[in-house]
Amino acid sequence: MHMDLSALWEKLQAMLNWAVAMLPNLVLGALVFVLFLFVGKGVRSLGIRLASRAHKHRNVGLVLGGLFQWGLVMLGVLVALSIIVPSFKASNLIELLGIGTVAIGFAFRDILQNFFAGLLLLLTEPFRIGDQIVVGEHEGTVQAIETRATTILTYDGRRVVIPNTTLFTEAVTVNTANEKRRSGYDVGIGVGDDIEEARSAILDALRGIEGVLGEPAPEVLVVELADFSVKLRVWWWTEPPQRIHVLQVQSRVLQTIKQRLIERGIDLPFPTQQILFHDQTEETDGDRSRQREGWPAGARKSVPKAMRLGEAIRGLASGGAAERRP
Repeated sequence: MHMDLSALWEKLQAMLNWAVAMLPNLVLGALVFVLFLFVGKGVRSLGIRLASRAHKHRNVGLVLGGLFQWGLVMLGVLVALSIIVPSFKASNLIELLGIGTVAIGFAFRDILQNFFAGLLLLLTEPFRIGDQIVVGEHEGTVQAIETRATTILTYDGRRVVIPNTTLFTEAVTVNTANEKRRSGYDVGIGVGDDIEEARSAILDALRGIEGVLGEPAPEVLVVELADFSVKLRVWWWTEPPQRIHVLQVQSRVLQTIKQRLIERGIDLPFPTQQILFHDQTEETDGDRSRQREGWPAGARKSVPKAMRLGEAIRGLASGGAAERRP
């Protein structure tokens, strides 16, 4: 028992001697780490201040400031370890990290992909905060661009978080990339109406509408000779390009065009169908030699008997002509 206590005391004394010997290195290493920590916070604060001045690029300043901060913190850890343990070298840590790089890469592949895609989006800036974009089935205003994902606010007030990899690899439509935006709508006029008169009426109406730009000038072109109408495609430009403004201008455009065409006596047709019943129920209308609805006159001059109502309904439901009972 006496030997065990003496051996334990020797170990404690050796540890105490080592701690006393390492105390200056510990204090110096801690001071160096704290210094790097404060410098990193200062760099991040500087990035935030610069980003607050440039509202369109504030995410770039925030992300780069955060990256510099953590980079300085990691550098401070390496320097502090080198001071506390003189035998420690940065190459040892790099070799240790190199062993696990493959495993880490497979484990965090999606996270790393989104991270690097986010950095590229922030640096290239295909769109910015406040832009209105369309990504697949999602459309809205960009709220935030982070290193992992981008957040957009849809027009009906919902928040959508889209991974940056999706934004980097798929097509993105930026509706507010330019100051002006073109809108279009198809207007159908009657087949017998004068096309030039209709075009002139529409262009005159567009020139007096609030929000429709005079330059580039509006256009009206014939795009289709449809079954029931002649389709004219109307194009006009609006500024600014935000969706709410575009819809408000479009509402005024369509209302004004309708009123102007009606004032000019130009028809706004809609699809119509005419159904003819060739088996007439009146004796005077059943003479096939005098049929006017397209039924060819046959050799028989007999007058067909009236169909019962139930037979007619069953015939229409089956898609064919109902049989008459004798």
